[in-house]
Amino acid sequence: MNVQNPVCPVSGYDPYDLSAPHGDWKSFREEAPVFYHAETDYWIVSRYDDIKAVYDDWETFSSENAQSPVTPLDTAAKAIIKAGGFTSGLSARTPPTHTRIRKVAQTAFSPRRFKAIEPQIESIVKRHLDKLEGKEKVDFFREVAYPVPALVLFTLMGIPDEDVGKVKDWATSRALLTWGNLKGDDQVPHAQGMVDYWSYCCMLVSARKAEPSDDFPSDMVRAQAEGADITDEEIAGVMYSVLFAGHETTTTLMANSLKVLMDNRSAWDALCADPSKIRNATEEILRYAPSIVSWRRLAKKATQIGGVDIPEGANILVIMGAGNRDEVVFPNGEDFDIERGNARTHLSFGYGIHFCIGLQLAKLEFGITLRELTQRFPNLQLADEYPINYIPNISFRVPDKLIIRPHGAT
Repeated sequence: MNVQNPVCPVSGYDPYDLSAPHGDWKSFREEAPVFYHAETDYWIVSRYDDIKAVYDDWETFSSENAQSPVTPLDTAAKAIIKAGGFTSGLSARTPPTHTRIRKVAQTAFSPRRFKAIEPQIESIVKRHLDKLEGKEKVDFFREVAYPVPALVLFTLMGIPDEDVGKVKDWATSRALLTWGNLKGDDQVPHAQGMVDYWSYCCMLVSARKAEPSDDFPSDMVRAQAEGADITDEEIAGVMYSVLFAGHETTTTLMANSLKVLMDNRSAWDALCADPSKIRNATEEILRYAPSIVSWRRLAKKATQIGGVDIPEGANILVIMGAGNRDEVVFPNGEDFDIERGNARTHLSFGYGIHFCIGLQLAKLEFGITLRELTQRFPNLQLADEYPINYIPNISFRVPDKLIIRPHGAT
């Protein structure tokens, strides 16, 4: 089939540069909402309805490439991963396997368990916000946004605090190797990090089978013992996915939200004055500044997206960060508005069968953090003399720091 490839409307577009992508995304929506990007060999999709249609048709647009390295692995990195016995996480699986595993995972990842650890979440948040007291300047990313979601998730997972640092490091390796642009020898240490991460998940499953506890992996092991159709390796795969997605994305959400709110001071002041606005503000922050801005799919047959011919075997990159600002769905979508009526229809948690399993936990801990921040530090400001850089990759808009003045200008 001969496909006339619509071309990128932005000269020099670099999908790995997420420092200020919104202008490019707006051009995509307006000029070429579906186009072929030769440099990455991906078809880029930027309009809300098209993204939703791709997510909704899992048979045509498979998730099997969702965790494949964007930049092909060299021989040395491939050998390390093969020797480590790594398989895949939940988000890369397809039905019926995905359906079977997710059913068990959802039973364990329940609102009941989230509610049970809410007092611990509040304690973790307050303990880390205490570190801001009396400080003239502090890196909010490192002191609060980085550790809090990990400690919350690891409480849920039954992982000891002393392992937080190494699991965070392994998660960084996974992000850089899977969604980054590493080449050659730069891939090797991160390939080893991914293998170590996988081994840790497998070890955790074995430990819970030997000695169950009151945590998520124990719930899955218990379900398996009671007849649930899931293997040890599949439980490890769920752990591998959740241990990454469940804290890295919330870390980024916390940091990005504070940047957005400081850039929109009237919204911050409104939340300080009325905490009841936090619930809808959370949805608007997720729409306007999502942690994951794009995700991948594979076309299993020749098809169309938005009237554009897509060949069989094509790699698809759906940019949720662009779709979330589509003015057909969100009037004045480039504006930040915590009163927006349909903010919760954003695509930041995906859509369809792979809709994020941990969204309620993310919203719970983010809401607690934002409530405590606005009440304790209403005069908080950014230290603008410290420019923010974003880690180069194709999917996660992660700042390298966020220097704040907790008590405002002195």
